[in-house]
Amino acid sequence: MTKLWWQDRAAITGIGQTEYSRGLDRSEWDMAAEAIFKAIDDAGLKPEEIDGLSTYNLQHEGFNNYMHQLLGLGNMSYYVSQPHGGGGYASTLAHGALGVASGHCNHLVAFRARARGRKSIFGPGMNEGGRPWEKVEPRLPTGWQYHVPFGLQSPVQEAATITRRYMHDYGWTEDHLGNVAVALRTHGSRNPNAVMRAPMTLEDHNSSRMISDPLRLLDCCIETDGACAVVVSTMDYAKSAPHPPAVFHAFTQSNQPAHYQLTEWWHSKRWNREVTGANLGKRLFAQSDFKHDDISALMVYDHFTSFAILSIEDLGFCGRGEGGAFTEGGALIAPDGRLPLNTHGGQHSEAFIHGFNNVIEAVRQIRGVSTSQVPDARAVVVIEALTDPCGAFILRSN
Repeated sequence: MTKLWWQDRAAITGIGQTEYSRGLDRSEWDMAAEAIFKAIDDAGLKPEEIDGLSTYNLQHEGFNNYMHQLLGLGNMSYYVSQPHGGGGYASTLAHGALGVASGHCNHLVAFRARARGRKSIFGPGMNEGGRPWEKVEPRLPTGWQYHVPFGLQSPVQEAATITRRYMHDYGWTEDHLGNVAVALRTHGSRNPNAVMRAPMTLEDHNSSRMISDPLRLLDCCIETDGACAVVVSTMDYAKSAPHPPAVFHAFTQSNQPAHYQLTEWWHSKRWNREVTGANLGKRLFAQSDFKHDDISALMVYDHFTSFAILSIEDLGFCGRGEGGAFTEGGALIAPDGRLPLNTHGGQHSEAFIHGFNNVIEAVRQIRGVSTSQVPDARAVVVIEALTDPCGAFILRSN
């Protein structure tokens, strides 16, 4: 193990969320405020005690500049912002934890608010609600100009090309993708906060309509409104906080290939999966006291079922190309599966909050209060979207 100075020196002490829905008719500001206040209260704190803030730089500018003033938070002694969407939620938390561990602040808030329902648009910008790919400019100055005009526009189309290549190279089947979807819905059906709770079978998955071959409707995450927030505190406070702390134990990042760029995923020297994705998993566990068999649950960015399987492979729970077989036999379903996956239902069943709700669920597992609880959960891995520059961390019990 390669022990780093900041490890085990900060913990999540508070979590908060709004209702999740396909359309709440609320602004992202409003939802963010509710989630933040709930997280602060859950941590046993007052708003004026918050002296650190970690945000996404693609949220409304006002979120980044004025949220602490609008909500009556304390004087900020630490402030950080993280790029990317699905490739930002774990890093937003981890960089906040680094600020706490280094002594720059005592209590930090990190949050994400999303108005992502089809009709949830609060401004003309790509990051102001709704589907960003439906608000693409008529003239594209970036690399998008080489594929968007020709039909490769939305994330599902981009992900489908990657998925088909992997199925061709390694023999994944439609059933393997369906195993992921069924596991996520099984967990979602137990979760009263989940938007999608109706039971799903493998046959339901395989008969759902094709969206972009080979990805079917039930391979794709839902689109919702909602917000999540967490409070990260010093270990001195965490030991006496109202709830058992979820301690930041390990963290690393990797400059993954992005699905929305003209990147050759498999064979170029720069983006070879053995160099980027697999190294992320190796570095993460090299920092950790835990081995793969010690991990209680895995929270992945499940925008598409195929990338949940890729996350399992990249983290080293199985070998390259073995992820399809890994999903068989209920392996991903709590409480008895070998690696329970997104035990809240993830973005397929609970809500799409750019993955931030995965962190909330990881904390619930550590606290022992999940609706699909894994017995004696001691360590949970959280990983961002493999289709963006990617980060991952391990939370452990105290």
